[in-house]
Amino acid sequence: MAGLVLATLGAAKADEVTCEPAKAVAKYPGLAGKTIKIGQDGESVPFSMRDPKDFNKLIGLDADLARAAFACVGVPMDFSIGTWAGLIPATMAGQIDIMWDTLLYTPERAKKMDFVVYMNAATGMLVAKGNPKNVHALGDICSITATTTLGTTQEAMLREASIKCVAAGKPAVNIITSSDMPSGVRLIQNGRADLVAINKFVGESLVAANPTTIESAFDVVTGAKIAVGTAKGNPDLIKAIRDAMAAIRANGTEKAIYERYKVDYSLTTEPSVLTE
Repeated sequence: MAGLVLATLGAAKADEVTCEPAKAVAKYPGLAGKTIKIGQDGESVPFSMRDPKDFNKLIGLDADLARAAFACVGVPMDFSIGTWAGLIPATMAGQIDIMWDTLLYTPERAKKMDFVVYMNAATGMLVAKGNPKNVHALGDICSITATTTLGTTQEAMLREASIKCVAAGKPAVNIITSSDMPSGVRLIQNGRADLVAINKFVGESLVAANPTTIESAFDVVTGAKIAVGTAKGNPDLIKAIRDAMAAIRANGTEKAIYERYKVDYSLTTEPSVLTE
C-alpha cells in the first residue's frame, strides 16, 4: 500500500497516547468551538445502522468507534446521514468533516482526502441461495450480472475482472452500480443480478439476516485498508483522530467495541495517517 505517514504526527505507539478531553483546545486548537460532522449511511451493518430501540440513533462498529474517539478527544460530534456513495464527495467538498463508514483508503482518494487507517479489509461475494450460477472465484464471473456500490474499490475490482474476461476471449461482466450496499443485495433477491460484491463483514451480517435468500460464494482479500477520511487541510482533525484511535486501542475500548459487534479484532492495525 502506497502512502505517506504525516511527519508532524511522529511515530507514537498506542500505549504512549491517553484520552485527555480536558486538554482538547491546547492539543487541537483548530477544533476549538467546533462540532464535528461525521458522515454515515446507517445501512452498513454491522458498521453503521439504525438502533432498533431508537431509529434516530446510529449504532454499529464505526458509529461506536467514532463516539468513543471524540469522547476521548473532548470535542463534540454529530452524525450526518446520507447515501454511502454521496458521503465521499461530501467529505472532499467539506460539506461534512469526516466519512467514517467502511471507507477504504486508495491513492486516488488521497488526492483530495487524508486518512487514518485502522483495519484490514476484505470483500465478500454474495449470491442467491444455492449459488445458481456456480461462482466460486473471480474467474467464474464472466458473462454474469454483478452489482456493487458506486465508487467503491469493489466496483474497481469487478471492472478489472471484466477486462480480464474480455482479454481471455470470454464475455464481459455486466456491472450494475447502486447507491448503497442493501440496494445491491435486493438486486440479488429479486433476480436482477447474479452476484453482489460487498464489504465482507457487511455481507456476513446480511447473510445472517437473510439466510433463505442469499449466501456467501467466496471472499477476496486484497490488503485494502479501512479508514477514516477527511478533506485535506485539517491537520488538527486528522491528528485528533489518530491520537484518539491509539488511545482507545491502548485502554481496551476499541476491542470491546469489536467484540460487541462480533467483528474479528485480529484484523485491526495500529492507527496511522496516510496522505497520498
